[in-house]
Amino acid sequence: MGSAFRIVTILALLATSATAQTITRFQPSRQELIARYKRSAMMDSATKNTVFKSSVDAHWLPGGKAFWYCNILADSLEEYIYVDATTASRKPAFDMDALTAALRAAGVNVKSGRPGITALSPEAAGLRFEMNKKWYRYQQGQVTAIPDQPPVAGESNQPGISPDKKWTAFIKDGNVFVASSQGGAPVQFTTDGTPQKPYGRLSWSPDSKYLAGYYIQPVQDSSVYYILTAVPNTTRGQLRSQPYKQPGDPFTTYTMFVFDITQRKTMKTDAEPIDFLDAPRLHWLKDAPAQFTYEKTDRGHQRFRVIGVDAASGKTRAIVDEQTKTFIYESTMINEYPGGTNLLLRSSEKDGWKHLYLVDLTTGKEQQVTKGNWIVRGVDSIDVKKRQIWFQASGMQAGEDPYNVHYYRIGFDGKGLLPLTPEVGTHDMKYAPGGQYYTDTYSQVNVPPVTKLRRAADGKEVLLLEKADVSRYRQSGAKPPEPFVAKARDGVTDIYGIVSRPSDYDPNKKYPVLENIYAGPHSSFVPKTFTPYSEMQSLAELGFIVVMIDGMGTANRSKAFHDVCWQNLADAGLPDRQLWIQALARQYPYVDAERVGIYGTSAGGQNTVSALLFHSGFYKAGVSACGCHDNRVDKQWWNEQWMGYPVGPHYDAQSNVTNAARLQGNLLLIVGEYDTNVPPESTYRVADALIKANKDFDFLAVPGMGHSDGGPYGRMKKRDFFVKHLMGVAPPAHNNGELPIGVEVGRERWTFK
Repeated sequence: MGSAFRIVTILALLATSATAQTITRFQPSRQELIARYKRSAMMDSATKNTVFKSSVDAHWLPGGKAFWYCNILADSLEEYIYVDATTASRKPAFDMDALTAALRAAGVNVKSGRPGITALSPEAAGLRFEMNKKWYRYQQGQVTAIPDQPPVAGESNQPGISPDKKWTAFIKDGNVFVASSQGGAPVQFTTDGTPQKPYGRLSWSPDSKYLAGYYIQPVQDSSVYYILTAVPNTTRGQLRSQPYKQPGDPFTTYTMFVFDITQRKTMKTDAEPIDFLDAPRLHWLKDAPAQFTYEKTDRGHQRFRVIGVDAASGKTRAIVDEQTKTFIYESTMINEYPGGTNLLLRSSEKDGWKHLYLVDLTTGKEQQVTKGNWIVRGVDSIDVKKRQIWFQASGMQAGEDPYNVHYYRIGFDGKGLLPLTPEVGTHDMKYAPGGQYYTDTYSQVNVPPVTKLRRAADGKEVLLLEKADVSRYRQSGAKPPEPFVAKARDGVTDIYGIVSRPSDYDPNKKYPVLENIYAGPHSSFVPKTFTPYSEMQSLAELGFIVVMIDGMGTANRSKAFHDVCWQNLADAGLPDRQLWIQALARQYPYVDAERVGIYGTSAGGQNTVSALLFHSGFYKAGVSACGCHDNRVDKQWWNEQWMGYPVGPHYDAQSNVTNAARLQGNLLLIVGEYDTNVPPESTYRVADALIKANKDFDFLAVPGMGHSDGGPYGRMKKRDFFVKHLMGVAPPAHNNGELPIGVEVGRERWTFK
């Protein structure tokens, strides 16, 4: 038996070896390649509008216990559904054919199956609905128009009026004045303000005894410039400009003052001047009318404070003082002040994960609410009476993709954690008015959406609302991308990504790889919801394996995972990405890790060039669109957040401009001449440095285009570029009619900073 087993094993190994030897490099002829271009265009068209019932936009009726929604079906037909949560019932909101007939009988022009109703409400004997901004009533088979109702006037809250309505604060010639509602001359509290350096941003105390505000020393941002070269009906280029703050540029300064209304006294507080970001909002404490707090982030993003101020004395105290050696991600911090309390619910990554902390603003005592190797993604609501927090989180569900968003409820004391979205996938939850019910839509990148109605009290399912209809999509022959996981550079951390293959791929062929990169540290970017088709799949149909990966340095994982980007944007997680692609090639022999291209837009454009400069042994070709290639040229708020302040030698060391002479491989630069997000000179400076270094590269400037991947023309040039440099085949001669005129070249779905 042992000998027989050895023989079988040897035969199996020989068979495996023979199979491995049959895998050949995918190398289409030119005619085969042109056919693939046509196939890709056909798939682009065949997959449009082929997924239905993928979400539910619930229009809740008064009381929050019933709602209606509309499904858009094949051929743009509409289906209206009425749901009663109390009886767990779901039914058509009306008879479509009967309503259409009644509308036409009333002289209203309506398309069959597509009335375009924007609001509806059941009535005792029928239905009231809105269509084309007009209201109608449908009863006993007849439609009648409802006269327009005048809008209800709301109470106006004029700025500057005190809570007790006895005073009005205003700025005149840059100075603070307060006028009594009883009449008389206004009281002037300041005299050194001017229109150029005024006082402002005034805030009343709840008891109307104090007014807080700032002395403002404005800074005028320098401009960046653009020349529009092809404006119709002109014969000259048109110069445009906009104010644009770059790293190191100064900020407006705000110096805090308090004005005592009773004593007619002006007092400069002990608060440090605010010389970074905007003037913070003031939060007056409950039952302590002379006390307020504000938030302060120091420039460099390494210190965050919540500071308390005594309006009677002008003295300040630090309530929260958080510091770090890397960065505090200020713009995604959660800082909620529950109404009617002296509490602050805030987020912090100080224990290595983004969690919630409850702070008593009167005592400064802080209590951690959530804890574990997972992160809070957002807070939906805070119930002060029940002392409960409704929040979103990722990474808590064992065995799941740690980026999947789930929803939970927890007590102020960190107890009573209740999962509200148990199914595997990324969830999108919408609460009913009053919060008694919610709709929950969930999916995975390769699993179609499901929508359920649930009860908020315990998270129990009330009713299945919809399962996405993908039957027409499946008929197209396309398939969604596949998730794939591999280890990071540390050999421990899991790196997540997706893979798109040609829908007709041959496992005995070896296909070149394209990486769609976007390594901006402000978030994570690999899609987690159902993605039936994208530009990635359109490129794959040409004969590529197209991947997208979230490497180290991106957000929504641990603090240590994110910290890799600190003063290190040139890294872009590229070491992790290469290991991921190599692991993919080991698992799937049809993946050719020797022919790898990379493309990206904005931060992804920067990452693409960095790949060719610093990892040219792995990446052979790249297409970079509107990249922020030098972090000194790009916008201040984004770059100082990750690269720090002050601007130092590390900015220069990681610049694609500085390192342009290192270029190996093939590069196409794309830039829109009217990019108001990343100044076009960022790309032009790379081009200038490459020319001075005698480097060969391709360049496409698109007249009149903004922050973009180049649009349809840029996407056409991108696929032609990769076909030429990774397949070694001349792309179609577009000017000679080798492809039908007007063929669409992919559908871009990504968004950029």
